[in-house]
Amino acid sequence: MQPGNPEKLGATPDASGTNFAIYSAVADSVELCLFDEHGEQTWTTRLPERSDGVWHGYLPGCGAGQRYGYRIHGPYNPADGLRCNAAKLLLDPYARAIVGEFRWDPAVFDYVNEGGTLKINHADSAPFVPKSVVCPAFEEQLPDSPAVPWSESVFYECNVRGYTMRHPALEHAQRGTFEGLRHKDVLAHLKSLGVTSIELMPVQCFIDEHHLATRGLRNFWGYNTVGFFAPMPRYCRGQPASEFRDMVRTLHDAGLEVILDVAYNHTGEGDHLGPSLCFRGVDNRSYYRTEPDDHSVYINDTGCGNTVNTDNIRVRQLIFDSLDYWASDMGVDGFRFDLATILGRRTDGFSPTHPLLSDISNLDSLRNKKLIAEPWDPGPGGYQLGHFPPRWAEWNDRYRDTIRQFWRGDEGKSGELARRIHGSADLFEHGQRRPAASINFVTTHDGFTLRDTVTYEHRHNEANGEDNRDGHAHNYSRNYGVEGETDNAAINALRRRQRLNMMATLLLSQGTPLILAGDEFGHTQGGNNNGYAQDNETGWLDWTALEKDPDFLARVKQLVRLRRDTPLLRIDDYVHGKLQRAKSTIEILWINRHGEIKQSDEWAASHAFTVLITERSTASPDTAVAILINRDSDAAVLRLPETATSGRWRVAFNGFDEPGASIEDFEVSVPGLSITLLVSD
Repeated sequence: MQPGNPEKLGATPDASGTNFAIYSAVADSVELCLFDEHGEQTWTTRLPERSDGVWHGYLPGCGAGQRYGYRIHGPYNPADGLRCNAAKLLLDPYARAIVGEFRWDPAVFDYVNEGGTLKINHADSAPFVPKSVVCPAFEEQLPDSPAVPWSESVFYECNVRGYTMRHPALEHAQRGTFEGLRHKDVLAHLKSLGVTSIELMPVQCFIDEHHLATRGLRNFWGYNTVGFFAPMPRYCRGQPASEFRDMVRTLHDAGLEVILDVAYNHTGEGDHLGPSLCFRGVDNRSYYRTEPDDHSVYINDTGCGNTVNTDNIRVRQLIFDSLDYWASDMGVDGFRFDLATILGRRTDGFSPTHPLLSDISNLDSLRNKKLIAEPWDPGPGGYQLGHFPPRWAEWNDRYRDTIRQFWRGDEGKSGELARRIHGSADLFEHGQRRPAASINFVTTHDGFTLRDTVTYEHRHNEANGEDNRDGHAHNYSRNYGVEGETDNAAINALRRRQRLNMMATLLLSQGTPLILAGDEFGHTQGGNNNGYAQDNETGWLDWTALEKDPDFLARVKQLVRLRRDTPLLRIDDYVHGKLQRAKSTIEILWINRHGEIKQSDEWAASHAFTVLITERSTASPDTAVAILINRDSDAAVLRLPETATSGRWRVAFNGFDEPGASIEDFEVSVPGLSITLLVSD
């Protein structure tokens, strides 16, 4: 064993051997253990050097494919937050690949609980934990990404496994994998839908929680990470990193961006009574936040048992290095940060100038990547919608709640709806951000699907094994007279119309729309609004639904296409009254039933109105769009201002089954519970 290089964290092979380096400020020594493909330990040695807390060594003759793990020799005193236990084989925090199954055996815990006191557990955990793998660097650079402008982006959230497990065109071995996601028939659907950016739920290596394993369930969503550099083996048939890169290459060739959902806020090791797999045993107090007056207990701002200590510079480096790897080596086009408030929380609360947020914004490899925050967590002051720094977009749950409340019939929501359609300037403009910063959605993985939003008024999560206590209690949903599926044709027609109304509102609003995979053809989870454990037919998309209502899918495709082809539906700046540009003026007006500008006292009781957007140009003909919204049950006649456009109006979209809206003398007759788009010719 030679001294090696402390600057290259992880296992870095070259033509002659492999450099190993791992950070631990508390270790007395670090033992490197090598394993064969059967999980048998073949060799062990101590890393010979330590530099600023990094233990390192170079092993000649060790090459790519070698399986390994670490044992940390050092202090074990849980009361003081010290959890070094050399009996526990640990993953490399920088492992590029992880192999082997994790098994919930007593040996995976670093302690035995004797009357409430944690004492060291000397049982060897190696037979029950996965191993790290030495991986070579990629010589071939991936081709350039599509680099879709924010104003043209349409996000599509999907789960690799759930999206492909029941796809009829895939062979059994391809289902649930990166390979399945790049199949030509899967790509054909994505391309025909017109979305631009595929937002993948977590693909970094994760484990199943103990309470799920005991119930015969598995983690489906993936927010339980143990390897921030390694693709999830469950999604692969062979070499994980290569298969992920092949998927990215294929999606890029199809003009689609790849956005990763990443959870750097906590790890899969759980609370202080969880297993010792990696970070806890390497350097517990460096990687996790502990209570100031009791280092044996973790701060649990995530609700998942632990909170990553982003105040530690080495932990921040791990996050930067992970992001850089996925962006530079794996070709990812952007990141959605789960529970992102934690990344900006200091001991005294959230700060948009936290070094971690600032450094992510300025990381060279991320300068042209999309950065998206989930702007909340369960911790103190955790709701921070609208408060992230420039360059960041944010999931906008205010948008979701407003659209659901308005269309289900809540009173007094018209003014709030207008703010959301306008692009949520009240939330984002003060931070010098533009409408694209608002990631608009009606549904995501967390909550009801679009079909379930109009089918259930109550969650039905019994299959999760938590007595239906988990998941959102307030869903702003409506069942229209029957809880669950029904054969009543009138109810089903009404539900379908409301689904289309919400989808149309989403795609005709200013901001960046996000569609949940399966909503375009009516996927249901049977009323389960917390499907994190449903790695089964509840969570897997049923592609036969495409055949049941092809017209609904056609309407969604039409809306996406209209958004793409109509720049006034995706203006790249906020318009308050008029927006003056070099050769044109854009104006947004809110028009009442009589063709006049709505007054403030009209909003509270007004359920039928028009959003009129015009662009008057000195270099080309004027253009205009009118979004006619009628939430009343009865039909309405909406009048358009006669000065709105010098051209003629045509109906570009209507969200109802009756004949299209009629236009006569600037008066438009629209049915109840409908949304209509007019475009000037």
